[in-house]
Amino acid sequence: MKKTLLFLLFILPALITKGQDNDEQNILKAMHSISSQELFDYVKIMCDEKYAGRLTGTPEYQECAEWLAGKFSDWGLTPAGDNGSWFQWFNVPYTLVFPGCSLALDIPVKKDGIITKQYRYISEFVPGSTSASGEVSGEVVYAGYGISAPELNYDDYAGIDVRGKIVLIEREAPVSPSEGADKFNPWYKYSFHQYKLENAFRHGAAGMLYIYGPIANPNNDYIENFIYVHVGDSVVNDIFSGTGKNYRDNLEKINKSLRPSSFSTGKNVTVKMNTKHFPDGKGSNIIGLLKGSDPELSSETIIIGAHLDHLGKCYEMMPGANDNASAVAVMMGVAEALTKYKIPLKRSVLFISFGSEEQSLLGSKKYVLNPVLPLEKSILLNMDGVGTGDAIGAAAGENFPHLWSFVEEANKAYIHAFLRTNFFPNLGRPRLDAAIFMKAGVPSLSFSTTGAFSPYHLPGDNIETINPEIMEEMCRLLLLTTIRMANSPEQIIQAK
Repeated sequence: MKKTLLFLLFILPALITKGQDNDEQNILKAMHSISSQELFDYVKIMCDEKYAGRLTGTPEYQECAEWLAGKFSDWGLTPAGDNGSWFQWFNVPYTLVFPGCSLALDIPVKKDGIITKQYRYISEFVPGSTSASGEVSGEVVYAGYGISAPELNYDDYAGIDVRGKIVLIEREAPVSPSEGADKFNPWYKYSFHQYKLENAFRHGAAGMLYIYGPIANPNNDYIENFIYVHVGDSVVNDIFSGTGKNYRDNLEKINKSLRPSSFSTGKNVTVKMNTKHFPDGKGSNIIGLLKGSDPELSSETIIIGAHLDHLGKCYEMMPGANDNASAVAVMMGVAEALTKYKIPLKRSVLFISFGSEEQSLLGSKKYVLNPVLPLEKSILLNMDGVGTGDAIGAAAGENFPHLWSFVEEANKAYIHAFLRTNFFPNLGRPRLDAAIFMKAGVPSLSFSTTGAFSPYHLPGDNIETINPEIMEEMCRLLLLTTIRMANSPEQIIQAK
């Protein structure tokens, strides 16, 4: 008996060390199995014409969702959507935009003469992604931020008549989230695109020129017979020309005084949109589960999130390579590596590819209202735009330093990427799925990459902009971070 005990005392530490070494070697094999070429190939597939820009609600989006679910299935994840499926469903109206959209300005010349200036698609205007179809002409009235807020003693429509006319509207609000919660929060609800569109319609406007990019954006309401378009500096400057007002000076005056400076411009435009609205669209999140092995810790969940959707066609296809096929590809790389190499995990890992991030974040809102696993035992590692540049950043690392420490440790030990984070106040209108989770009390980091120009909400966000090597770094970093979090003996969910 004594001999047996002595044998065990000598041999067990060696066996434990050997087992730990084997786990470490397996993790390193999994990390090195991640291939930049394979990740890039996933991005190319999602950007294919057959998926038509992945606008949530369309058959093409759901076809891409089914392709992703097929990959999850191949890798042995467990479906965690509705009724044992891969999909969590929600309603999402959507609008398709077709060729035949235009914007023109009538410019008076000499006596009673007019020259019509046609603006260029993409560089000078982009169709309103949820505009009604039709044509509207009328005088342009500059109506500031398009806000009517009696409790703030502010009304951009006071003293002007916009009935039957076309309003020129700023995005956001005259007070920025950067000015802090006390100053910004009273303006919060007025900063939404939907509010501005509806308020213009309530005041009788026939259409709207929205000073927004110009970029495409389906995050807005559809109002029957109301036509709008996104415009850039050249259109705005032409409209202000000859009015006796300088556009930048006028806007600065509003922002500093918090007093409207609306006026009739005397300029006439014609807006033509060619669209079709689908009020009964259905969208989905794609959800796969890797259940943890520990009887107690498996109830805690690390969510890896990345939205699958993009903008569809407006009217050219918007591929959304960086935003956000890159992040879905990285998610896929992590899922494949964990399952192929059978990495032991004590906590559970839930992979969610959100739908409708670009359409009012309906997918993440759906999940936090109907979570698969308890939110109070979940953290989120989100990704949005991780395919360009040469540096990795994350929003909210300073909000959740304990979570961020896992990222820093993994990076220092193996990846050595240029890494940075910040404090994310989450004050403005939400632009990330992570913002929805943070509002719901879920500790969240949201990764992106920086260091190169990436076209935003334009056809130029295509595979030619993608840097496969930064995706590989992001994927390896996320894999190691996830493993360390899943197996940590410490609490990963701490006081916020």
